[in-house]
Amino acid sequence: MQKVLIANRGEIARRVIRACKGLGLRTVAIYSDADASLPFVREADEAVRIGPAPVAQSYLQAQAIVAAAKQAGADAVHPGYGLLSENADFARLCEEAKLTFVGPSSAVIARMGSKVEARRFARASGVPIVPGSEGAVSSSEEALSLARAFGYPVMLKASAGGGGIGMTVTHNEDELRQAYESSSKRVASYFGDGTLYLERYIERPRHIEIQVLADGQGGVVSLGERECSIQRRHQKIVEESPSTGVDAMLRAEISECAVRLTRALNYSGAGTVEFMVADGRFYFLEMNTRLQVEHPVTEEVTGVDIVQWQLRIAAGEKLSSDLSEIRAHGHAIECRICAEDPERMLPSPGLITGLTLPHGQGVRHEIGVAEGDSVTPYYDPMFAKLVVSGPTRAVAIERMQAALGQYKVEGIKTNIPLLLKVIAHPAFSAGETHTGFLAQYITGTGV
Repeated sequence: MQKVLIANRGEIARRVIRACKGLGLRTVAIYSDADASLPFVREADEAVRIGPAPVAQSYLQAQAIVAAAKQAGADAVHPGYGLLSENADFARLCEEAKLTFVGPSSAVIARMGSKVEARRFARASGVPIVPGSEGAVSSSEEALSLARAFGYPVMLKASAGGGGIGMTVTHNEDELRQAYESSSKRVASYFGDGTLYLERYIERPRHIEIQVLADGQGGVVSLGERECSIQRRHQKIVEESPSTGVDAMLRAEISECAVRLTRALNYSGAGTVEFMVADGRFYFLEMNTRLQVEHPVTEEVTGVDIVQWQLRIAAGEKLSSDLSEIRAHGHAIECRICAEDPERMLPSPGLITGLTLPHGQGVRHEIGVAEGDSVTPYYDPMFAKLVVSGPTRAVAIERMQAALGQYKVEGIKTNIPLLLKVIAHPAFSAGETHTGFLAQYITGTGV
């Protein structure tokens, strides 16, 4: 492996470029018309225009991306996260073009990409799952029947995709009947597959995920957990490691399940197995067959460069034996910086006329823009991540508060005021985090 095309944009493209340079690999960026002046385009060894600004005409053009990789002489493709990173058809196109896809096989991506199939596989692997339908729910009447058996509230979920758009919580029969009809149409238009399944809704759980690395040759390791419970509209905004709600015994149990599932898949690369934790019990949610947005918090507490290991595994390297001995030290917190109105939580694109980044001990930046760049309406409003680490959680919180206070973005609205409220809240300091945290303590709106 000598040259890697990065099938992504913004801060994650910069992160992959940095990892590649550390391994002596050349890089090829792809960019849309809207992104032509962004830092990641300049920092790559080569850059190829992939299409107009709309994502469907640029970063989601799988065949055009594969053609660009071949034209540039790349022998590998790193998909980053989001976009085509969990698209089995894209991974298959890379495989057919004899390009190394930096991630698991297309077959594994397809298996875990179906949430219904992932639940089946987890159950068969002895991993506890949330009580719910055995498979897809084919009608509103079937959903109602299951809900009567499980009890309300229940959640309708899209089999083909995650995030807020693929989830609807209902509290009674009328809500469920209406939600089934509207959700099936909505997720079909968004994910291309209207399949829904039903789960018992567990109120105010912790969202805990396990970072795994696997080499496809029998080697699988857990790098510990991340807590991702601070969410708005089912989208994470603050992540940390380790979790205040996971003790040594629970960590061992969850990690063992994550490793068992990963090994059963004959997995290769970096992956994340997500769980809900409530009342000392944990339940499988899904497996993300890609790099996570929040991977830096694990890197900060373990010292493991996860992106470099993705590349090393893709090049055929086995996991080193010392990885299994790694234990977390200290504490790390990540805040996602988004171009959003902090009150209405709606996108706020525009030109960045001023940008001051905080500095200090334990501060790490992952950012996709510079002063004078625009955050456009074509893509996700997250344009940066602020990661802070310290020897203890209290120190990390103190450093994060200071860093957010120093972070200045002019010309657009950002969610920094919201993040400051979260980090400064006594319940956060006490580690009393759960997926309803924002609704209970910050917004009171349930988003």
